[in-house]
Amino acid sequence: MKIMRVVQTLVSTNRIDSMGHRPLLVVQEKEGGIPSVAIDAIGCVPGDWVICVGSSAARDAAGAKDFPSDLTIVGIIDHWNP
Repeated sequence: MKIMRVVQTLVSTNRIDSMGHRPLLVVQEKEGGIPSVAIDAIGCVPGDWVICVGSSAARDAAGAKDFPSDLTIVGIIDHWNP
């Protein structure tokens, strides 16, 4: 698991069908860090600090073992002082 911050929404109009309509968000571990794309499984907004999981846990959290995700947001952190 990683603690990351939601930077912005990512719009992708062409997707494979198995992704459905789950939102894609750009997240970073630290300001100025390398951005990553995560599936939003819970409803985040830019500025939220979130908990992300990767690998097979990301696919399970997104909905199914065959879901095409390598990073999924599974929780919003209520209080965090980085």
